[in-house]
Amino acid sequence: MDVEIIRDYNREDLIEMQEVYQSVGWKKHTEDIINQVFSASNIKVLVKLDGRIVGFGRAISDGVFNAAIYDLVVHHDYQKKGIAKRILDEMLIELSSVSCVHLISTTGNEEFYRKHGFRKVKTGMARYLRWELANEYLE
Repeated sequence: MDVEIIRDYNREDLIEMQEVYQSVGWKKHTEDIINQVFSASNIKVLVKLDGRIVGFGRAISDGVFNAAIYDLVVHHDYQKKGIAKRILDEMLIELSSVSCVHLISTTGNEEFYRKHGFRKVKTGMARYLRWELANEYLE
């Protein structure tokens, strides 16, 4: 397995990135939306396996106090191979001097993040525009 870590993306990568999202059921991520959210993220980690993007993560940070990790996604066919761990490890290295790193786990993946030192937040709050997400993630 020839694994390559990439810290940015280009327009040509968007098709493969969309395929990764779609493989896990995230169908609303068009190339334009992917470009928008990754352009707005100052931390990006993409994993290429044999020249093809199979996973990625992104974060937004002020570089000192706070960061938020978003969209740690691995193509369905490449899950359970250590790729998500590698992405998260790389992101946490880049965020190692940031006081607090937040994330919201997708349902069922909480234990993965616990193994990496994440804990539930006592005062965490969120607002979702879509009822389905609010129903899944809010108390």
